[in-house]
Amino acid sequence: MPVMTGLSGNEMFCLHLKGLSPGDLVLGNSVYSMGLLGSVGAGLRNIAGGEVSQVTQVIHDGRIQAYERMIAEARTHRGFGITSVTSDLKSFRGSIEFLSIGSCVRRADGVASDLSFSTSSDGQELYCQIDAGFAPIKFVFGNVAYSIGVGGGIIGGLKSLARGEIKQFSDVFNHTRHLALARMVNEAKAAGANAVVGIQTIVMPFRGVHEMMMTGTASRHADLPKEYEANPITSDLTCEEMWNVVSMGFLLIKQVLGTAVYSLGFVAGLAALFKSFSRGEVNELTTLIYEVREHAIGLIRDEASGVGADDVIGIKTHVHELGGLIEFMAIGTAVKRFAGLKTVSSALPPQAIIQDKDTWISHEQGLFATVKSGKENE
Repeated sequence: MPVMTGLSGNEMFCLHLKGLSPGDLVLGNSVYSMGLLGSVGAGLRNIAGGEVSQVTQVIHDGRIQAYERMIAEARTHRGFGITSVTSDLKSFRGSIEFLSIGSCVRRADGVASDLSFSTSSDGQELYCQIDAGFAPIKFVFGNVAYSIGVGGGIIGGLKSLARGEIKQFSDVFNHTRHLALARMVNEAKAAGANAVVGIQTIVMPFRGVHEMMMTGTASRHADLPKEYEANPITSDLTCEEMWNVVSMGFLLIKQVLGTAVYSLGFVAGLAALFKSFSRGEVNELTTLIYEVREHAIGLIRDEASGVGADDVIGIKTHVHELGGLIEFMAIGTAVKRFAGLKTVSSALPPQAIIQDKDTWISHEQGLFATVKSGKENE
């Protein structure tokens, strides 16, 4: 029987260098109904704001069930590991489908083995991860369903009359982001990991609230100090970036993040509105966004200092408008110099960093529009 894999040629090449060969595509799913109790509980919790624990639990259980079914299918395909693991949710006739998909890998020597690992890394990232000394253990995630809440909205609305930070909003957003990270780390510790690498953060609307989910790969590095048994390192660098950092003698310590929510203020808002009718700089917005950015970056600087970091690298910033308010989020990885780490190889192969191109491109919508336009012109 032919192997049905989702791995690309570049991924297969990289995995071959590590003694692995492609296996079958595997998936697991579960369709859930929120139920009346969860909806009522969520509605009551929305008044106060913060985590909507009923919704968090339903989403978590659905994701876990889909993941475990994918794992069971991988075992029937004699997989040694699963790469490119995802955890998605989709609306389906008023219910929610939870879906996990990945691609099995096998030992290239053909020796039968039990399923040893699952990872969010694709084949190229997995090469980089292993070559940097981080053995994958398990795909892990942490999620929080949250609402700013009616109460928080009222308080925030009153404070938005003045220019400055809306602390209630900042606190909710900072808490949910750190809570998702902590839950993922706890799952990694339970699996025996001392690191979580390749972390990705996803925020999506869900039944009137928002879910923040962080995914990554619980991993183990044999040369990490004992202190990371209790507090695993975390990083949102790509595995390719991680390889480069380790090769330069840096130890990843912690993913750091900070969120600040600010209001332009009623008076300044009116001034900015009037200025927008003419060409030129809107000073009120310029200074506010500058202040928010500096404050958010200051939050991650303080967090990094608290863990003894030398630098924060890979800083990314995100700006969102929240009904007249501005949320600014900064995220990065704190690192420090550490002589005990090194990569297996002196350089990455080109196949580990080549970006795969799409070979199926559909322009159906544009084509139909052109045909329709042509008919109208006849």
